[in-house]
Amino acid sequence: MQTRLKIISAVLFSFVILTITACSPEVGSEQWCKDMQQMPKADWSTNQLTDYGKHCIFK
Repeated sequence: MQTRLKIISAVLFSFVILTITACSPEVGSEQWCKDMQQMPKADWSTNQLTDYGKHCIFK
């Protein structure tokens, strides 16, 4: 019974991760740049800041 619960949990977790990543626009795309502009700058990671500069400002 416990093994079955672990399998179901793993499947649900995988489904959620795939759903979240499938919905996000590609880094550097026009939609991604627009989404980043809407996000508070304090919430940006270092990688997001670098990618935004590279793809949205210095095209």
